[in-house]
Amino acid sequence: MHRPVLITPPALQPVSLAEARLHLRVDHNDEDTLIESLIRAAAEHLDGWTGILGRCLVEQVWRQDHDRFARQMIIPLGPVIAVQSITWRDLAGQLSTVPSGSYDLRTDEAGNAVIRFDADYVFPENLHESRAVAITFKVGFPTNPGPPATSTVPDPLKVAILLLVGHWFEHREAVSSAGMAFLPFAVEALIAPYRRMRL
Repeated sequence: MHRPVLITPPALQPVSLAEARLHLRVDHNDEDTLIESLIRAAAEHLDGWTGILGRCLVEQVWRQDHDRFARQMIIPLGPVIAVQSITWRDLAGQLSTVPSGSYDLRTDEAGNAVIRFDADYVFPENLHESRAVAITFKVGFPTNPGPPATSTVPDPLKVAILLLVGHWFEHREAVSSAGMAFLPFAVEALIAPYRRMRL
């Protein structure tokens, strides 16, 4: 299994600028650029393949490449909203799509999303030598379409992001004389139920 590839990034952040301003008790727009960058940094700290949660926050589209088929194939990020397509490349580089009726999206005993191919689905044999099979999937907490569109990321994760934004907003240096012990503990406690073990 190869490193997953982000195809379509989130269209919005888990926490809005207005929510962050309220948390920071900021009633002007002089610091908006800084606050927005802090929101992005906090979200990226948690989100996606490189985030510490091992899952996605706001809905986004990823692709997972494999060298070959297997009867059951794990999707390494969650929560999975939908599988958009499964394609495979032959030795000549031609792409074909697996019929959607030939597999199901399931959850295994560990809570991972898995693709399970039907017993009567015959796997192609003339696969390309590398990254022959591609699973494209939408993942994250579904966006409420609005208008306006809003995040449905659970409140504990939003609060964790706001705590990080608030701390970084107040302490703008790499080193601070202020006590640092409680913030990591509070954030860790909020995100702990949502962490996934890396596969």
